[in-house]
Amino acid sequence: MLESLRKRLAAHLREWIRERFDLALGEIPIEVPPQVEYGDLAFPVAFQLARKLRERTGPRPNPRALAEAIAASLPPTEEIARVEVAGAGYINVFLDRARLLLGLRQPEPPPEPSGEKIIVEHTSINPNKAAHIGHLRNAVLGDALVRLLRHSGARVEVHNYIDNTGVQVADVIVGFKYLEKKGRAEIEAIPGKFDHYCWDLYARVTAWYDEDPTALALRRQTLSEIEEGGNPTAELAEYVSMRVLNAQLDTVERLGIYYDVLPRESEILHLKFWDRAFELLKSAGLVTYETEGKNRGCWVMRLPSEGENSAPEEDGKVLVRSDGTVVYTAKDIAYHLWKLGRLDVDFSYRPFRRYSNGHTTWITTTEPTEEAHPEFGHGSAYLSVIGSEQTYLQKFVKEAVRALVPDPRVERSAHIAYEKVTLTPRACLELGIELSPEELERQQISMSGRRGLGVKADDLIAKLEEKALLEVRARHPELSDAEARHLAHQIAVGALRYFLLKYTRTTAIAFDFAEALSFEGETGPYIQYAVVRARSIFRKLQEAEIERRPLGPEHVAEINRLLNARDDLWTLLYFAARFEEFVRQACEGYEPAILAKYAFQLAQRFNNFYHGYHILSEGDPLKREVYLAITEAVCERLVRALDLLGIEVPERM
Repeated sequence: MLESLRKRLAAHLREWIRERFDLALGEIPIEVPPQVEYGDLAFPVAFQLARKLRERTGPRPNPRALAEAIAASLPPTEEIARVEVAGAGYINVFLDRARLLLGLRQPEPPPEPSGEKIIVEHTSINPNKAAHIGHLRNAVLGDALVRLLRHSGARVEVHNYIDNTGVQVADVIVGFKYLEKKGRAEIEAIPGKFDHYCWDLYARVTAWYDEDPTALALRRQTLSEIEEGGNPTAELAEYVSMRVLNAQLDTVERLGIYYDVLPRESEILHLKFWDRAFELLKSAGLVTYETEGKNRGCWVMRLPSEGENSAPEEDGKVLVRSDGTVVYTAKDIAYHLWKLGRLDVDFSYRPFRRYSNGHTTWITTTEPTEEAHPEFGHGSAYLSVIGSEQTYLQKFVKEAVRALVPDPRVERSAHIAYEKVTLTPRACLELGIELSPEELERQQISMSGRRGLGVKADDLIAKLEEKALLEVRARHPELSDAEARHLAHQIAVGALRYFLLKYTRTTAIAFDFAEALSFEGETGPYIQYAVVRARSIFRKLQEAEIERRPLGPEHVAEINRLLNARDDLWTLLYFAARFEEFVRQACEGYEPAILAKYAFQLAQRFNNFYHGYHILSEGDPLKREVYLAITEAVCERLVRALDLLGIEVPERM
């Protein structure tokens, strides 16, 4: 309701200014006053208009006089109690509080379909070892963006790019063949979590390279055999990478994360995606063949203007090395051009996983298949969730795509960068990671997959569930083991997802169990508990057989007397009503932290209300019904916010 009113007011002001002054204003700024006595919506548009008119006519019109004329133009509506002009030219709108309360009880219409298809690529873990907490930040961030975009009306296709022919996979194959001297049958017989086994093997192989640099020749040989395909080494790499991938998908499924398609690098190579992209780049003059200098014999791409904050690589980015091999950035350009339907070539697809919830995840293949599949690719824009350390390289990808795809919608395509995740020393000790005295004094401990230093995502989730289970059993000893474990899982996942989303993407974070699982403070369990507490009010209402009094237009005057007398009630209700505003901001900025912060603040305000008002024992039926209506509005928006963050609400806490 509130977001609809904001849009209508902005549209009216834009049209009135166009008709009155023959002037087109783009964005109409709308602010929320810092104090309730200044109104509920504030429009500084008179200042913006005055500047535009001064640019056109010379003397600057009086913003206050403009504001008064604009305010007088606003059509009367029952949602607005009054409009005032304040200060030098602010237009302050005061809402009819009762009408807002009644309006919030009506179901909101679904968003209008945007007509565009956005491809979101996230997770993209090398299929050579288990996922760690840094990978989880990528997956959780990407999944939240998918949920936000779908809520906004966009059609979203979710990709998880699988680099199954890269150096990391080659290193694990080197480990199996040359360190452990295992054959295919022995590798297939390895029990348990295969990705955990490969985690340790990968660390041993990188240590071997450090001890004996001549062993790197085995990496080069193995990588060449994998890229070439059609040989026992490539077949082994296919088995190992797909078994690891399955284990990784098991891990992210524990967090409720799914994908539509798994594009593999092997198909990008074998189906000659890069060859087509390379011809486009050469035709557009975006790459240059170097005949001298350190990049002699290489094909190089340069940014048109690298700016003062760019990396100090004056020679641009090598896309094709002098030996003819193609770097990862070049393959990424080809992959992104395919996403937008610009390569005139496609993968074949086969089902890879069918989930119990009915979802099917497809994977690319070079072999034609008969089974009907959705149309993949052909997006209007794409988002790539990749660590901030890749920012410079992603500039080349974006510049190449921008130059080759003359579609203004492509400008929306973006690299969604995020900072790394570390562990607090306390978290390391709880996970059994040994630390030196110097490390114990640090605020955070960085992880390294190459060194095997870090925490596997499965171990982290298991530890969270273990700790949550202790709390659940202490609070609810009557629950069966299955019920208690399910509840502990919901709390643990809520804690982890919220912890990874509450920080802005540009913030490096240090994970700590005690902080994430706390039922107090800015945590997922705190917000979950607020919803459980709100729902308990209605359960107790039924148990006490208290009859409810439906509120309607005939109660507007009484409701307004109550809400106008209690600003604390109004500020809670109004903050709940702003839900769509925060969702829009989170979606436009690709920043789920905005919605996470809103959910916490709403839960915090509700808890203050819960402690300050005795809802069920309130003797005045109308007051009680208003309190219940506010509780319903808050609860409904908290549930929706948590759902967009990928967090379930347990039945009890």
